[in-house]
Amino acid sequence: MKNILSKIEYNSPVVLTFSLLATAIFFIDQIIPLDIINSLFVYRGGFSLISLVQMILWPLGHASIDHLLGNITLILLIGPMLEEKYSSKTILILIIITTVVIGFFQAIIFSSGILGASGIVFMMIILTSFTNMKDGKVPLTFIFIAILFLAKEIYNGIFVTNNISELGHILGALVGMGYIYIVQKNKKKQSI
Repeated sequence: MKNILSKIEYNSPVVLTFSLLATAIFFIDQIIPLDIINSLFVYRGGFSLISLVQMILWPLGHASIDHLLGNITLILLIGPMLEEKYSSKTILILIIITTVVIGFFQAIIFSSGILGASGIVFMMIILTSFTNMKDGKVPLTFIFIAILFLAKEIYNGIFVTNNISELGHILGALVGMGYIYIVQKNKKKQSI
């Protein structure tokens, strides 16, 4: 048993910690009737002390097991590759930026609350489509993903009544695009 445990590696600290926290929060909320997700992990806008805490924590809360598994599965599938390529520090910073940007715009535009990590998932999807980018060329896979993604989110935003923040998904993708743009711009400067 000890030999098996010595072979297990905590290979992606940001992604694993985020995933474990979100999972633990969900199950604690299910087991102990304190309604902690609704109290601490839903951001509804505002700038009180509790609202600022919620503005950072809301991606860790999930409304259902399907919501949790959908987001965490994708984060665990693509996150470790991104963390290895860009660094744990960069992924953590991008998660925080995505969280704050989505929370800020959600508070300004909508009066409803927000929770869940899908904006972070979409940021990671965009980053993934650029992992094999060479010589500053835009991968066709990125163009295809961007068109499909934007079309779906615009369609859902206009024609589907749901409790999903399509704006959060789009903003998460824009954070990913913004990071890739900055990285490519810095590469061009360094090569000159």
